Amino acid sequence: MLNFTPDPIAFTLGPLPVYWYGIGYALGLLVAYLVMVRLARRAGEDPDILGNGIIIVAVAALIGGRLYHVIDQWALYRDDPIKIILPPYSGLGVYGGIVTGTIAAWLYARYKRVPFLRWADIVAPGLFVMQAIARWGNFFNQELYGTPTTLPWGIPIDCAHRVEAYLCPPGSAPTDTLGQLFHPLFLYESISGALGALFLIWLGYHMRDRLRPGDLLLVFFVWYGIVRLALETFRVDNWTFFGIPTAQIVSALFVVSALVILARRHRRGHPLDDPPSRPAVATWGAIGRPVEPSDGDEETDDEEEIDDGTEPAADDDAEADDDAEADDEMEVGDAPEAGDEGATAATETAPEGDAPPRTDPGAAHA
Repeated sequence: MLNFTPDPIAFTLGPLPVYWYGIGYALGLLVAYLVMVRLARRAGEDPDILGNGIIIVAVAALIGGRLYHVIDQWALYRDDPIKIILPPYSGLGVYGGIVTGTIAAWLYARYKRVPFLRWADIVAPGLFVMQAIARWGNFFNQELYGTPTTLPWGIPIDCAHRVEAYLCPPGSAPTDTLGQLFHPLFLYESISGALGALFLIWLGYHMRDRLRPGDLLLVFFVWYGIVRLALETFRVDNWTFFGIPTAQIVSALFVVSALVILARRHRRGHPLDDPPSRPAVATWGAIGRPVEPSDGDEETDDEEEIDDGTEPAADDDAEADDDAEADDEMEVGDAPEAGDEGATAATETAPEGDAPPRTDPGAAHA
């Protein structure tokens, strides 16, 4: 059982504080990148694509996630809006990051002319890894907690970080915890992310013949949506729409949409997908249709037909040219004299390739 509240600042560099939340985000991004590089090689795709792509997608997800969080927790910023852009930037909405990050990833895939759905499957486990690590930043910021609990893994929240429903009595010090513990929703999401990443990686290895490109991303939406539907029941400070937590509405839309798309994509008679960019080395992810023979294979077949007895016409022409040159040399060289009919006849009747027999001068005058 925890009985202390953490400091959000890890250390300072001169006048600049470095927050645990930022360290968690950076560390999560690094580990997710390493996982995706490894999966890209196993999936038969070029891992170098990730170099600039992950930075672009991460920035887009950061902007979208921050925007979603500010709307969701507007009560924290309406009296002091400058806090939206000032550190420690506590709070990111996952759904906002997913939307803007997916759009950025799709645009980047089109720019690089790579298969977006296959890369979406590679990124999906990375999203879970990122969530499993970065969620611990919420612990240091004392946010993303639920209702009070007596469970041994409950966490204390000091008065300075309480939501309106659990405000401390007047006169309480900002660092007081009043001995109360709350559900660590960040921990639940972190554990879910780790398990989800392992499950998607397992599917990519053991269900290759049944997967289609993009299936793993859809499974990510289903998994995360169900988890959020459950965890939102522990929160009382939700952004609501007609009394229903907006996160639950979005989660339900993600789950239902993903399941419908999965069912439609796996109906009978659907055409096979394109194979990976490097099918010869692919051992993870959807297989796709068999690889068609290349032009080089067709040329090899043609060469085999030639070796079987069919000679190209070009060789016949070359042989004819050689014969013509031989005839020209005969005419220019030692041509037979007029009247030497016997020598001419002997030359014409000599076998091809043998030298003409010598003639006896005496026989020519006999």
